[in-house]
Amino acid sequence: MQAVTDAFLREQLEERRRKLVAAYQPQGRTKRIELLLDEVDAALERMRLGTYGLCETCHDPVERDRLIADPLICFCLDHLTATEQKSLERDLELAAQIQKGLLPQSHLSLSTWEADFHYDAAGLVSGDYCDLIATEDGEICLLFGDVSGKGVAASMLMAQLHAIFRALATQNLPVDHLVGRANALFCASTLADSYATLVCAKTMPAGIQLCNAGHCPPLVLRPGHLDRLEATGLPVGITCQSEYEVIRLSLAAGESLVLYTDGLTEACDAAGNEYGEERLSQLLSRLPAITPAELIRACTQDLNAFLKGNKRNDDLAIMALQRKRRF
Repeated sequence: MQAVTDAFLREQLEERRRKLVAAYQPQGRTKRIELLLDEVDAALERMRLGTYGLCETCHDPVERDRLIADPLICFCLDHLTATEQKSLERDLELAAQIQKGLLPQSHLSLSTWEADFHYDAAGLVSGDYCDLIATEDGEICLLFGDVSGKGVAASMLMAQLHAIFRALATQNLPVDHLVGRANALFCASTLADSYATLVCAKTMPAGIQLCNAGHCPPLVLRPGHLDRLEATGLPVGITCQSEYEVIRLSLAAGESLVLYTDGLTEACDAAGNEYGEERLSQLLSRLPAITPAELIRACTQDLNAFLKGNKRNDDLAIMALQRKRRF
């Protein structure tokens, strides 16, 4: 996969060089263009010598997500200048603000359905993905997933998924077609080693249509019973021709669908023990009939009790969808 990434970076550098050369005409010559052209040529020379992607100070690998974002960088995070550190901090803060703006309102309540989510990035930005879209016919389109990688590169992929699904959600497609088209677009516009596990669901008067593209099994909460919904297809981005099967659920009033990322089940305490799906299932099985917000609160409180102050090292997202109870 690294060879694929390197080929992509070479292509980006060569394309950047072509544009700079085209702009570097006698009437348009500037010192800035000349300096940029020198930087691109130096990066291509490092590729030829086999030193591309290594920090020029310590010779350790530069962070891959930073190279993808800017293929000209040649210093790792530990050896940035003070000015570069401040610039990076500003960029990360801006990225965090943009990503926060992409999140839907945490609570969505329609005539029949109610949904809530909890979203907690381990750093400034996150690769977890969740969206709630109210459709024109009064139903909910739910997107929930986790993109590959961490940090800025993962957050960029998350934003890309958000844009793809927001554009397709208005077309009123069945969920398998929706995920299939999104997968083709995602494959065509990302690196070969980029992918995302994903759950896409749409509510209907009779229940829910759901596709699970390689994500953690969603859990269906019914009185005295809990069901797991296994994957119905490969993660988005693995292959452009993936096909997805639909799971159809019928939920009675008060029954819920709970989704989570592996930042919940793979969280570890100080001794290295994982929280695990079994503990989550046991917790949800013994809860009384409560609202989506209360379900999520119970999960986060139990996770914090398990961690006992130990810090998570992964992003965390939890979502709950419930058919409203009638009083």
